[in-house]
Amino acid sequence: MLGKSVVILLLSTIILSGCSDSESATQQMDYDQTKKMIVDILKTDDGKKAIRDVIGDEEIKENLIMNEKSINNTIEKTLTSDKAAEFWKDNFKDPKFAEAMAKSMKTENEKLLKSLMKDPEYRKMMVELLQDPEMESEVKKILKSTEYREHLESILKETMDTPSFKNKFKDILDKAAKEASTAQKTTVVKS
Repeated sequence: MLGKSVVILLLSTIILSGCSDSESATQQMDYDQTKKMIVDILKTDDGKKAIRDVIGDEEIKENLIMNEKSINNTIEKTLTSDKAAEFWKDNFKDPKFAEAMAKSMKTENEKLLKSLMKDPEYRKMMVELLQDPEMESEVKKILKSTEYREHLESILKETMDTPSFKNKFKDILDKAAKEASTAQKTTVVKS
């Protein structure tokens, strides 16, 4: 509260000194003295607290922060600059950074892909792309490549090592063993 009263006092002083006529102006402080006084007050703990309170006000934040077109233009220029491109390129080499970015964008990417899949023009383009002989040839090369096979093998090993897969596989084997046992008993009884 004290901080806000300091700001109100400062504003009142400025307004009164600006509104006074020429006779009382000589009695009042001149501009330089007023400026020095305001700067001195703002440097005090109360002045700093008052500024923090004003800046912390939600209404003021809304009006200051993202309503400025210049801020939006600056962000856009910064993100599309050559330095930004270099920054993103370097940072995406870090697996942790890439993973964090992918997680943060996952929901939006899913929404985008789902909406694109509903778009007839996009679907037509995808079908044309997949039916393109060059694309088909490239896909076959990739599927036959050693790197792809090694990658597929590592994925299968990782999947097989998960507890959920082990439990499902065990259930399938138990079921198959029971069916085989039942079929064998049925064959023995018929003989």
